[in-house]
Amino acid sequence: MTLGPLEYLVIGFKADRFDGGIAKELEKIVAAGIIRIVDIVFVSKNAGGTSTIVEVDNKDDIRFAPFRRLLADSQALFTHDDLEQLADRMPAGTAGLVLLFEHRWAESIKDAMAERGGFLVARSVIPSDVLEDLSAELEEREREPVPVG
Repeated sequence: MTLGPLEYLVIGFKADRFDGGIAKELEKIVAAGIIRIVDIVFVSKNAGGTSTIVEVDNKDDIRFAPFRRLLADSQALFTHDDLEQLADRMPAGTAGLVLLFEHRWAESIKDAMAERGGFLVARSVIPSDVLEDLSAELEEREREPVPVG
């Protein structure tokens, strides 16, 4: 089995705002073959700073029901230590959906690179604050008059 690049992200919520509604959007990109969910875990930290880690396949919690269809290919690769470290970085009174996913769109690119002796030199994710600044700059450029002549 060829794995595309794996990436994780933590989507944070105020602890009382998580209802599983994001599952619908995740289903769209999974169905389109863009990503494959490898692992999903719910982490919360109460106001006192105590963390709770719950596997999303927990049958007793209705908040996780929308995610069950996404778990068909899951492999539960997060370790308890991984999740504790992520929980430590979360503010008190918040919850996080921890997603590990495979970039399916990159599988054939990865195979083609390997067949030709290619290798990845660099990869980075541009932070959201940088993207926000860039978006504001681009919007400002669009408002500026275009010089004539």
